Amino acid sequence: MSKRAIPAGAVVRGTDKGYDHAVPNRTLKPGSERPVEKIDQNYPYMRPRDAATLILVRQRGKIPEVLLGCRDAKHAFMPNRYVFPGGRVDRADARVPVATPLDRFVNARLQKAATALRARALAVAAVRETFEETGLMLAKPFKSGPPEEDFGEHWRGFLDKGLGPALDCLDLIARAVTPPGRPRRFNARFFMARAEDASGEIRHSSEMGDIRWVRLDEARELPLPTITGLILGEIGRLVKEPPDRKKQRKIPLFTTVHRKHLMIEE
Repeated sequence: MSKRAIPAGAVVRGTDKGYDHAVPNRTLKPGSERPVEKIDQNYPYMRPRDAATLILVRQRGKIPEVLLGCRDAKHAFMPNRYVFPGGRVDRADARVPVATPLDRFVNARLQKAATALRARALAVAAVRETFEETGLMLAKPFKSGPPEEDFGEHWRGFLDKGLGPALDCLDLIARAVTPPGRPRRFNARFFMARAEDASGEIRHSSEMGDIRWVRLDEARELPLPTITGLILGEIGRLVKEPPDRKKQRKIPLFTTVHRKHLMIEE
């Protein structure tokens, strides 16, 4: 079997870990080595599992805020680190009814590395995991009332209220594949949405504690996984230079090729 080639146009990203309001041009820039989370030991090879993350952003004054929570110390993967809500895709996510479909450009970006059914499941997983971990619902009312089928306890208080996932509120901003040698590996999609489109009251869960809104220019002072810091930089860039949602665009893919940690535009 031939070795996987490093894709043309791949660049190594810088080490910026977030948005600094005092330095307007401080964003993720190519040209220096991209760091990765250091671990104490290597684990056997694992195939990455599909996962989804939802970044909720709100504007308070001139500096935006993002919702972060701290992973429990008992977790094998990134314990005691502040992250965005998210987790792996469940089998039922492909069948859960939605209130509104994905934006066509977001759907097309997802399908560069997923089937149409898997793309929808990834978006639903981001909404479900955020509800499970924080109590917040990215939702809109069903036109014909709640579904008759019971989709499990994870959706109680959501679907049974006549609310379905509002996938049209999601923007796909990045994808990241956990490097080999980690205790868990994920092929994670990072979605972003406005906090104003979410409803409900924030509550802590067994997965995540100390859930709070953090200013983007202060978030990098928290204990973060490296990828979270890199995504904060991407959020800062998108907040300062909002993309045209009516046009297609490329997004960063953070991956590992021949033991080199790269950012590739996807």
